[in-house]
Order: sequence, then structure tokens, then C-alpha cells
Amino acid sequence: MLLATACSTTKYVPEGEYLLSHVKVQTYGRMPDGHLHDMKYSDINTSNLKNYVRQQENARWFSLFKLPLATYSLSGRDTTKWINRTLRNMGEAPVLYDSAQARLTCADLRQELQNEGYLDATVDLMREYKGKRIDVTYMLSPGEPYFLRNVRYEIADPEIALFLKGDSLNRLLAEGQKFEVSRLDLERQRITQLLTNHGYFRFHKEFISYFADTTAHSRLIDLTLHLGLNRRADKPDELHRLFRIGKVTYASGDAADPRIHLRQHVLEECTHLAEGELYSADNLQATYNHFSRMQAVKYTNISLTERPDTALLDCNIQLQTNKPSTISFQPEGTNTAGDLGAAATLTYQNRNLFRGSEQLTIELRGAFEAIKGLEGYANQNFVEYSAEVKLGFPRFIAPFIGGNTRRQINATSELSLLYDLQNRPEFHRRLLSGAWRYKWNPIGARHRFQLDLIDLNYVFMPWISTTFREQYLDNESNRNAILRYNYEDLFIMKLGFGYTYSDGTTSVRTNIETAGNLLNAGSRIFGQQKDGQGQYRLFNIAFAQYVKGDIDFTHSLQVDRNNQVVFHFGLGLAWPYGNSKVLPFEKRYFSGGANSVRGWSVRSLGPGKYKESDGRINFINQTGDMKLDLNVEYRTHLFWKLGGAIFIDAGNIWTLREYENQPGGQFKLTEFAKQLAVSYGLGLRFNFDYFVLRFDLGMKAINPAYEIEDEEHFPIIHPRFSRDFAFHFAVGLPF
Repeated sequence: MLLATACSTTKYVPEGEYLLSHVKVQTYGRMPDGHLHDMKYSDINTSNLKNYVRQQENARWFSLFKLPLATYSLSGRDTTKWINRTLRNMGEAPVLYDSAQARLTCADLRQELQNEGYLDATVDLMREYKGKRIDVTYMLSPGEPYFLRNVRYEIADPEIALFLKGDSLNRLLAEGQKFEVSRLDLERQRITQLLTNHGYFRFHKEFISYFADTTAHSRLIDLTLHLGLNRRADKPDELHRLFRIGKVTYASGDAADPRIHLRQHVLEECTHLAEGELYSADNLQATYNHFSRMQAVKYTNISLTERPDTALLDCNIQLQTNKPSTISFQPEGTNTAGDLGAAATLTYQNRNLFRGSEQLTIELRGAFEAIKGLEGYANQNFVEYSAEVKLGFPRFIAPFIGGNTRRQINATSELSLLYDLQNRPEFHRRLLSGAWRYKWNPIGARHRFQLDLIDLNYVFMPWISTTFREQYLDNESNRNAILRYNYEDLFIMKLGFGYTYSDGTTSVRTNIETAGNLLNAGSRIFGQQKDGQGQYRLFNIAFAQYVKGDIDFTHSLQVDRNNQVVFHFGLGLAWPYGNSKVLPFEKRYFSGGANSVRGWSVRSLGPGKYKESDGRINFINQTGDMKLDLNVEYRTHLFWKLGGAIFIDAGNIWTLREYENQPGGQFKLTEFAKQLAVSYGLGLRFNFDYFVLRFDLGMKAINPAYEIEDEEHFPIIHPRFSRDFAFHFAVGLPF
């Protein structure tokens, strides 16, 4: 990188030409004498206007260094050599200033300012030469905006005029508004969408035009919206026609297979175009969307044909279905804290089980891992086998949900069953689970919902080694309540609800779940007696009772085409009560790792200022009932498919109760700020479109778990690489 930076970035700039070094877009006010002065306009976004600039300078890493250009400049002129071709492919060629493109940019910027209501706007070009480099500034002088004085709607078609009269409250144009072309376009689109959804099959926005009349020495505009007739050479005064849906038919799009492998009821439920109803463009798109969600459907083609001498549209829906069954095999290598292993997954999938695009998935998985460093155990290997069955329906499978509701919502119902067998040197563990859940979102909305109507988990421990039991579970000097609780048979029956929102720059994910309330109420109603530990039991098995809520917020701020800043906030709270004093291990929070505070390895931070002294059981002691993550990450495109990042992370976990084996781990408001862990670091991302490989290098900055005040509490002042460094490899972005 130092060598690339030192290389001349004007090496490949020909004589008489200039490297485009900097490009700026700034607003100015024009004085009476014609001179310009800096002036801010609250309704003009110069960052957005920079998108109209036809020539942008070379990309910068973190908005500072033009290393892609420097990398290109490292190459020699002989392109037959591999190293020169590689450097040029990795780097970026110099952007040479083009005066013609600059003049066109001035015209584009002036046009955009006029579109925003500044009809008297001017754009000046300022150039500053520095050797073989040039800095370009587009100086925008918007002037004063124009406003609408009167707005008239002229509708030549009387039926449309009557229809739009009832929609007058939704008009986007009104007296007193700033004159903006974008708002005029939105009104054209709104009216067009309204009419095409009300049967006007042949209507398009070109039937709508505007006439603007300006008064001399005034910044007021009289605007007229004109909606014309369906003029044709043979019928110049023809009114726009209302169309209704005629016959709806279905056909196979596969010439080799004339059958459609879907039930008639399923076809009709996915079709939003009904015989006798007015044509609607939204209903046409909704029909496409519903069929595209069907796993059994490969592609959909819908043709609408005018029936001669009528106002009817016959609808033919052609469908081609996928092959119903697939089998896949996926091997993988594993590395868990240095313990190497292998795993393999065999998956069978049927996309059309009951001819309603129901998806059946059967997954068999096996894993083996050689565990190192365990003493006193007869076996040193970990073996896991699991079998999972999922059955998904592309609709609500529930009573009291009518056909209209089903058509307005994209929904999935899912039944899942899982059996998992784990044999470790310390213990054998079995998990049997079953769930029924719904996922849905309104058509066209950015909202997603999930309801886990019932989720049952039965965890049982058929065998625990004598060594593990004596050292941790029955050891009087240990008395680790969290550890003991999670090595007992346990039954969990939970109900959960989740909500997700995403618009491309902001995403919000929330989830709340509760378990054991119905079982606890039933135990009380039927007068069941508690055991010696104060717990009710179901079939002689204790059940968990808790409530848990999570919220996750991410917002990205685009700096320019190559750089963005991403902010992330995550908070989770869980409270065991009633039949539980400790959360089940699977429901507890942990901190550190590739998606949390990256100066710590996974499960090595917290709770609070707790410092683990027995590394053999830190997986259980370094968990909590509350978690906080605060992250900011600056991301930049480097070159080729490589991206970089600079990040700062903060957060920790805490317990809400005081546990003897986690001293300093309980959340206390007075200690909260002192117990926030902070880290910083650099990251590399390889973006291969379908997936992202991520490498993050994190360093501790503030460590709440310390023994030596100066040395360990503030590693940012006293860094020690062997103590404070953490490396993370992951697939996908952290948030």
C-alpha cells in the first residue's frame, strides 16, 4: 500500500490532458453586481445532485486515499506481462477531464434545479489546475423558487371526470405549493394507476399533459392538468373504455406436459382477476406475485385478449411447473475452538406434495469432531446425528381467514419436527422439538410478521459421565446453579411473535416470546404439588417459564458511490420467573464474536465485569439475561470484489439476578457505563454477489473485566497483541 501510494498517479495522464482530482457541487447566491457568495438552501441536497455529474473522480478508500488509481499506476506499459494486467484489473484507470462532459453536466444540473422549482437557476463551472491535475466545482445559483397560484384539472372524458371528482381530496397538486416537476410526474402516475386499477385497460400516462402559464415579473404559476380523449385517426373523439374480465383459463406452458400439477382451488386462490370484475393492473401484478411465490411454479405468463365487439378481456394464465423432487448432499469441515471435525447433510425436497405447492423437506445430518485437551474421560470425540422434517404451505392454514384476506397477504404456514442426538465425552444429550408457525406480509409492504403459535422442546440427558458430574454438578465447592440447571431434563413450550421492517437503508427486527405460562396456570388449576426445588412438573419433567424480548436496529448512510457508514443497535432482555430461576442455556445471551463486540472471541465477554477463571466451563458462565450491542462501521469499496471496513463496537451482557458463580455480572444502573466493553478494528470483505466472505481483525479498547487497573482496563493505551487481538472469519455482513 505504501509503494502504491508513493507511485505517481499521473503516470498514465497524456500530455495536454488532466487527471480529474476533485469534483464538488456547491450552492451560491448571486449578488446584484453578479458576484457569487456561499449560500445554503435547505431544500436542495447537493449530495443527490452530485449523481447528475457525468464524470466522477477516481474512487477513494475511506473517502481519503486513491489507492485503486495508485495500484493501476504501478503497472508497466507492457500489457503482455501477467503482473501488469493483474495490477490494471485490480486498480482503476485515471479519469481524464472531459470538457464536453462538464458542459453537459452543467446543463443537467440546471435542468434538475428547474425541475425543483428554480426556473431562473444558473450553473457555472469553476476549474482549478494543479500541474496535471484539475479540480472541478459546479457552482449552482438557484435563485428564488416559483410557486403555484392556481391549479385546474381539465378532464375531457365525462365518466373519468365524474370518477376523479370523488378522488379530489387525494390530489397532489394544490395552490401555494412550490412548482416541482417531480410532483407533477407523481400526480400523472397516481391518476394513471387509479384509472388502470378501475378498468381502464388501455389508459397510459401520455394521455395526461400540463400547461403552465407564468406572469411577467412574478414567480407565480397558473397550472392546468389536461386529461385528453383516446384520440385515434379513425375515431378522434373516442372516450376511454372500461374493460371487465371475461373468461379465465389456465394452460400448461410446457409443450411436453399439457397437465398443470396444481389443484383448481389453488389456481383460483392465486388468481386476483375474476370473471365479471373490472380490470385492475394491481390485481394482474398480484396474480404474478402469488404464482411466483409457489415453489412448484417455474414461470408464469398471463395474456389478456380483447373479445371482439365487447369490453371484455379474456385472461389466459400459462404455468410451467418445476420438477417436484430434488436430493442434495452437502459435506463441510468444522473448526470449533481448534477442534477439527467434519459433517455432512443429505436433503430431500418435494415442492408439490399435495398438488398445492406444499414443500416437504427432510434433512439428515451427521457430524464428528475430535476434542482435544479433555482429561479424565473415556472417549475424546463428539458425535451428532439429527433428522428434521419441515412441511410448508404457501398460504394460511387456519380457520376464520376468508378468501379476500388470503389474497391481500403473502403467507406461509409451517410444521417442523426435529430429533437431535449429541454424544460428547462429558454427557449425552437429546433434543426433540416440534413447532407450528406462520409467516406473512401484506402485498407490496416492507413489513414482515412471524407467529410461533406453538413451539415445543424436550431436552433430556440420558447419560452424564462420572467425571463431569463429580467436578461440576455434585461438587459442593462449585454450586454452579446455572450449570446444574442446564444439565437436567427440561420441557419448553413457548409462544413467540416477530416483526421485521426493511426499506434498503433502515431495518428493524423485533421479537418477543414467552414460555411456561399455560403449563403453570394448568398446574395451579389442577392443584399440582411442587417438587423439592419449588417447581411444577409435567410428566415428571420440569418446564421452563420466562419472557424474552429483542430489538435490532440498523441504519446505513451513503457517503458516496463507494463509501457508507452503518449504525447498529441491538438490545435483548430475558427474565426467568415462576417455575424457573435460571434461563435455559439456549435462551441465554452471549457476547463477543464476529457479529458482536469484535475485540473478543465468541462467548468470551461478560457478564458485566465478570472474569472467567475456569476456561473449561466458560461457555456456561459467560452467558447472561441481558445483552447490548452498539456498533458503527465505515465501509468502502477497494477494488475488484474487495471491500474494506473500519469499525468500533461497544456492548456487553449482564445477568438480571445475582448468581454466585458470576460475581460482578448483575446489571446495575450505577455500574452500567463502567461495564461497557469497547473494541475497534479493520475488516476485509470479498463480495461475490451471492455471498460475502468477511475477515475482521479486532482489538480491545476498554475491558471491564480486569485485575490490573492500568494494564488490562484500558488496552487502547497499553495494547498487547497476544492478549487483546481477536480474528474473525464469517460469511455475510455483521449487521
